[in-house]
Amino acid sequence: MGGEALLQVSGLWAHYGGTPILQGVDLAVGRGEIVSIIGRNGVGKTTTMRCLIGLIRASQGTIRLDGRDLAGLPAEARARLGVGYIPQGRDVFPRLTVAENLTVGLLIGGPAGRKLTDLVYGYFPRLAERRGQLAGTMSGGEQQQLAIGRALVGNPTLMLLDEPSEGVQPSIVQMIGRVLRAVRDELGTTIVFVEQNLDTILSVAERCYVMEKGRVTADLGRDALTADTVRRHLLI
Repeated sequence: MGGEALLQVSGLWAHYGGTPILQGVDLAVGRGEIVSIIGRNGVGKTTTMRCLIGLIRASQGTIRLDGRDLAGLPAEARARLGVGYIPQGRDVFPRLTVAENLTVGLLIGGPAGRKLTDLVYGYFPRLAERRGQLAGTMSGGEQQQLAIGRALVGNPTLMLLDEPSEGVQPSIVQMIGRVLRAVRDELGTTIVFVEQNLDTILSVAERCYVMEKGRVTADLGRDALTADTVRRHLLI
């Protein structure tokens, strides 16, 4: 990790019923980094993300954002402290228009978020063209753009994305990758994303945490992010 840690996770445990899913997750993400969490299906990647945003309550461990412990805070409080979350499956509001979905994000972003709306339309011209369209009638790739835009107008310090390439055509995946890098470069936003798409990992991530059986087992720096290295840890 380079630079000051914005996100620090130590000894994170979480259970579904009596079954432990996370078993002492440790990770640190520097301010302005783009980090991917990778690993086979079922190793706890999505559970980690849901714990970070507060949708699953951790049974042990600490989650610190810019030095503040988020443990015990609900998801909406974490969002107001600067955590943006784009879940697997996107979860846009299907009966609201594109513009109305972005307005929901403004409830968190406030005046700063209003300034970011034009930036979102610049990043995603398709959203600008379809701002009056109901989100539920859009393609998967368009909905993913909207989900990212809605999180972005909340003016997050930290953006969490779970499988941003899932169900999205390759050209849109490449565009989303370019936007994520631009968001970091232009706004300084720290980004953590779970991903299985090899090309996305290699083109976007600066560093990867590898998860196995509910734990982080490796921290791959940029020099270690080769196709062969990453592929060995995916093994879907």
